[in-house]
Amino acid sequence: MSTKSPDPDVPVRRVDSILAFGALGIAAASVLCFLAIIIGTAVGMRQEDFGGGVWPVVAAVPYWGLPVAFVMIIVLLVMTFIRKSRAASRS
Repeated sequence: MSTKSPDPDVPVRRVDSILAFGALGIAAASVLCFLAIIIGTAVGMRQEDFGGGVWPVVAAVPYWGLPVAFVMIIVLLVMTFIRKSRAASRS
């Protein structure tokens, strides 16, 4: 049987929550903007139509947002692994 305590080994810090929810929000916004571009193309918008209005921003969000969200997730994983290894070495 396991003699593990019911407490979590490592408490969740504020920076972990910020990274997790920030990455989730940026990735969700990127996917929604990507879907907006697909829908705009499907309804007959031409390439020139995407050059004006809010469309340049909509196109930039997936271009920059998905890599930023990926890096945030990698940073979160590395921080978690380091913290857990430090907690295991103390025990």
